[in-house]
Amino acid sequence: MKKESKIKIPLIRDFTVPELNRFRELCNFTDSELTYFNLRAKDKSNVEISLEMNVSEPQVSKLAKRVKSKMKRVL
Repeated sequence: MKKESKIKIPLIRDFTVPELNRFRELCNFTDSELTYFNLRAKDKSNVEISLEMNVSEPQVSKLAKRVKSKMKRVL
């Protein structure tokens, strides 16, 4: 199993629009990951995202981990 580096990434909401678009293009997000990413970019909380996506909070946490992992690979 590949050990991930300890890169600390800023909050999604703190990236500029061009940076967000770069992640959208390069991260190969699944549909649900992209929905999560876009909602976090709008500064939605995980609770709000779970309600909007109609999934459990633990599922949103899993999405968050996958999205962050893909973002780290692009940085």
